[in-house]
Amino acid sequence: MRNISDIIEGYLKKVIELDDKGHVEIKRSEIAEQFQCVPSQINYVINTRFTADRGYLVESKRGGGGYIRIVRVRSHTKADLIELILVSLERGASQTMMEDIVFRLIDEEVLTKREAKMMLAALDRTTLNTPLPQRDDLRSRILRAMLLTFKYEQLK
Repeated sequence: MRNISDIIEGYLKKVIELDDKGHVEIKRSEIAEQFQCVPSQINYVINTRFTADRGYLVESKRGGGGYIRIVRVRSHTKADLIELILVSLERGASQTMMEDIVFRLIDEEVLTKREAKMMLAALDRTTLNTPLPQRDDLRSRILRAMLLTFKYEQLK
């Protein structure tokens, strides 16, 4: 059974997908009321499921008429997307960052689910079993090597 965070995420993604401009403007309190949860649950979903590494830009305007705008950012080509991710990996990759990148690559149809599962297993903190910050650096170097392989496959 899916939890409330998964349901809210799915709803917001569907609304973004159906919008011609690729974004949605929401009022946190209205979405919370719709899903019968507290507004902080909406914050949690937005902060963890709609990150830059997952391909989203989040803007907010506070105040009485405030809103949260979630914009889906898409690259022109799969190779461009991989290049953008490669640049972001120059300073290391945490477990969460790596997972967000892999989920984005699935969403953008760069990876199959099978490839993604293998990447997640290979780059997991228990597999790398090295102390921080070396683990994040090692994860980043391995992920970069994997992505370069995918990038060159896209260019063929």
